[in-house]
Amino acid sequence: MDHQLAARFWQQFWHGLRSEASPLPQIDLQGQDAFCSAWPVSEFAVTSVALAAQAAAALVNNPARPQLNVRLASRWFQQSFYPLNRPLPPAWDTFAGDYAAADGWIRLHTNARHHRQAMERVLGRHADRAALAQRVSVWKKQALELAIIEAGGCAAEMRSLSAWQQHPQGRSVAQEPLIAWTSWAEAAPPAWPLHLIRPLNKVRVLDLTRIVAGPVATRFLAGLGAEVLRLDPPGWEEPALEEELLLGKRSARLNLKSIAGRQQFERLLAQADVLVHGYRADALEKLGYDSARFQQLAPGLIEVSLNAWGWSGPWRNRRGFDSLVQMACGIAEGGQRWRGTAAPQPLPVQALDHATGYLMAAAVLEGMRRRLARRTGCTARLSLARTAHLLTAYPYPHPPGAAADEPGPALPHDASDTLELTSFGIGYRLKPPLWLPGTPLLWSRSGVPLGSASARWLTP
Repeated sequence: MDHQLAARFWQQFWHGLRSEASPLPQIDLQGQDAFCSAWPVSEFAVTSVALAAQAAAALVNNPARPQLNVRLASRWFQQSFYPLNRPLPPAWDTFAGDYAAADGWIRLHTNARHHRQAMERVLGRHADRAALAQRVSVWKKQALELAIIEAGGCAAEMRSLSAWQQHPQGRSVAQEPLIAWTSWAEAAPPAWPLHLIRPLNKVRVLDLTRIVAGPVATRFLAGLGAEVLRLDPPGWEEPALEEELLLGKRSARLNLKSIAGRQQFERLLAQADVLVHGYRADALEKLGYDSARFQQLAPGLIEVSLNAWGWSGPWRNRRGFDSLVQMACGIAEGGQRWRGTAAPQPLPVQALDHATGYLMAAAVLEGMRRRLARRTGCTARLSLARTAHLLTAYPYPHPPGAAADEPGPALPHDASDTLELTSFGIGYRLKPPLWLPGTPLLWSRSGVPLGSASARWLTP
């Protein structure tokens, strides 16, 4: 691991959270493994986790400096739960992935049923990937990207970093802050216990996030004791991620497009302390829910939101995911050149998702600190594209042959001493990637199926 790069990331992360300086937390370099990539993924991983840990310490005035383990931080960016005697469901749809178009590469994202159907409206149905690849090969990549987007699907052509920097969306994202803060009117002081050992005990977090980044944030908050209630629309499924990302949470179904669903959502929100959501910039606004409305329903609310492509520019309302942002903003093309391969070389993990998730968790904790100090609610906005802008500012300074090896298989001492029992079976969970003396990261329940709980709060 490159300690200088870690220090640079830390400075940028902390500046996005607070204006004053803060020393880099202690990082354990013994027995470290780092990801082999054109970009410093392990440095990014350990410092983003460190930011969330430092924000937790600041909230409860814990004077201890967090201690971070590079190997474990890297592994948590990859996978934290390992089932025993059974496979996890496939992480990707059969047709998701990178395809060679007539003039370059394009990535299709088809994990959600409606996104796959949108792709098929453009390219037709095919028996296998080979048949789809043949169909893609006759398209120009930019024309296909646009056609799938207009059909309601998700795709991204592979661009170089320089091409992205000249693109209207790339230029727009570069002007955005890493975390955009807005303060709201004063509200009554919150009644949070803020115990050192469980900082977020009796703190209610309403979670409207999906896939990876937002759920990583709320998983971290649950580990500090928050009551996290996740809401998903009827029919939404994430079978490969339930044990991984619903750790410590409850999950319910709610239809925000129905009268009954909206009424129940507003009742839940009125009693919430924190709202975390990952809808596109205009999605909640179309339903009549913008930040001002949230503050009316829950004065003093801490609202942290994520958008894939940024909060300004022509793509602000475009659907996006980590793998698509990597293709569009130069990460996959940079990896291709660094490795000297014919195919795109994205990051070895979905690092934009995971890093942004820890930044979101840190923003929640900082928002709580500001609420206590100023009695104001706040909104914090982040995006995968802006996180990518920071990562690509610091390419890995070594050639592939000089880079560290990939982290190997999980070792016995990486895992918790206790097996975890979930609704799906048993497995083991990695030890937390950080140690904050006096404030452990602990989860009160294992990962659960989506929609397995009622849409209500448990905390009185």
